[in-house]
Amino acid sequence: MTIERIITASGTTHVTGTGYVPEGEILHQGERLRPGPLLSEHIIVLCGGSLASNADLRKNDSGQWDIQGDPTEAAFLVAEEKLGAAARRKRRFERIGEIPFTSERKLMSTLQVDHEDNDNTVIMTKGAPDVLLQRCSRIRIGSDTALLDDVRRQRIRSDIDSLTDAALRTLAVAYRSLKPGEDQQASEELEQDLIYAGTVGIIDPAREEAALAIREARDAGIRVLMITGDHPRTAARIAADLGITATTVPVLTGLELERMDQIAFSNAVRTTSVFARVAPEHKLRIVAALQADGNIVAMTGDGVNDAPALKSADIGIAMGIAGTEVTKQAARMILADDNFATIVRAVREGRHIFDNIRKFLRYLLSSNIGEVLTIFFGVVLAGVLGLTNPAGGIVLPLLATQILWINLLTDSGPALAMGIDPETDDVMARPPRRLADRIIDAPMWASVFQTGIVMAIITLLTIDFYLPGGLIEGSQDLDNARTAGFTVLVLAQLYNCFNARSDTTSAFHHLLANKWLWGAIGLSLLLQIGVVHLGVLNVAFNTAPLSLDQWLFCGAVASTVLWISELRKLVLRARAADLLAPVNLPFSK
Repeated sequence: MTIERIITASGTTHVTGTGYVPEGEILHQGERLRPGPLLSEHIIVLCGGSLASNADLRKNDSGQWDIQGDPTEAAFLVAEEKLGAAARRKRRFERIGEIPFTSERKLMSTLQVDHEDNDNTVIMTKGAPDVLLQRCSRIRIGSDTALLDDVRRQRIRSDIDSLTDAALRTLAVAYRSLKPGEDQQASEELEQDLIYAGTVGIIDPAREEAALAIREARDAGIRVLMITGDHPRTAARIAADLGITATTVPVLTGLELERMDQIAFSNAVRTTSVFARVAPEHKLRIVAALQADGNIVAMTGDGVNDAPALKSADIGIAMGIAGTEVTKQAARMILADDNFATIVRAVREGRHIFDNIRKFLRYLLSSNIGEVLTIFFGVVLAGVLGLTNPAGGIVLPLLATQILWINLLTDSGPALAMGIDPETDDVMARPPRRLADRIIDAPMWASVFQTGIVMAIITLLTIDFYLPGGLIEGSQDLDNARTAGFTVLVLAQLYNCFNARSDTTSAFHHLLANKWLWGAIGLSLLLQIGVVHLGVLNVAFNTAPLSLDQWLFCGAVASTVLWISELRKLVLRARAADLLAPVNLPFSK
């Protein structure tokens, strides 16, 4: 937060420098302020804002400037240092009371003993200009005061509008000396008959990545709402700059919300994205209205008044830097860098993790279903496939040790590599999941069973191809045929690693992105070669060596899993394109 402009009765100044390092100048028409009415008014504005504050500005042990307290209040301290008035203010005034800020009053006041004015008590007030102006009856002009008539009020409102149109947050400062005999206990009754000193325009620049993050959130189907205590015109300008709304979209204020019944309120929340001058109860009602429509609501906040809404939201997010302890306790998540773009990145990462969980499940389920169906149909169709012994008994297509070996190869390295697979699809180009959506939905079950059935078919047909008898006449013995079927099933599951990376995107998209997956597949292939060709493993797993031609045949047959999956994905993409294509409707004259 940085005070950028100051407007008083005698003119407007520009404050140079940004951030909380008190380096800069206060310029009027390009020159530094000189002694005179304008300087006198500016001293009152900046010293008054600093006095009506609980922030602190100091150098730390490393010589860096740090703030403690509210960043908006700290902005007054920084500007006061630039003006060179801080040292005298600290000597001159002594606080004896405080009327704290509330979201209903939108004001904060302190009672100060003025040691340069016979120890008289002064009330210093800062707050929303439109609210504070109603409590002022006079205006500071140089070293004197004048009646705050309608003409001057209108000019002040125009000045405030010029600041809000420039997307600056506005705060006004007023004061008065307490009358002799007046009750000096801090109470709201003292905030009357004040002397208007001036208004400051505070810049709270959005981070460079904020607009991009909001656009990315919108593309992901996430609706971004701005709920602020700022002036409506300031809120509208900032929202337009960030891309939350267009400039033509109206901004609803807390007062307008209060006049609505529940139906009108709910409709307003559905259509309006910017709310200004709101109170805590308005934030709570907005959250409730969004939830009533079936939305998952994430609410951010930093002040004590945000705590009820954060508690009510599905995901309350407190600011880690500017947030109060009350807010952090009420929230479910703390944003360490106070950056909205971090929230959007977290959404992307969450969707990416969820996608990888689905990849993991898609791969394991389809592979294991392929194994189950291979055994099941191998037993049921044993006579058709030639899986019988001379005595007429049934021969299992795969042995238990071979099934265990397949699980060891495919369910370990390749499956784990799925969990760290980079994004295959653009996860932020799809709408959010609904509450009722399942992790494994009907389309995913369909693809899982399709892949499993294909694995079982090609495995059994390979065994039949090499065995004498059955559907296809072969010439190899049982061990050789079974080893070929065993190898086809292993290779098919390795091909299936690429299928499982997406339910719609081609396996060849970003094919080389996951080096861990390629490493796991390479290791699994080497181990399969070992179990086929090493004598000691031949004995342990009842396998027989395969010729080069057999290896090539097994690899080609196993790739059927990949090509059939590619065909299915092509059909799904074509259907999706048809659904998104524009439709030209005929119309009558």
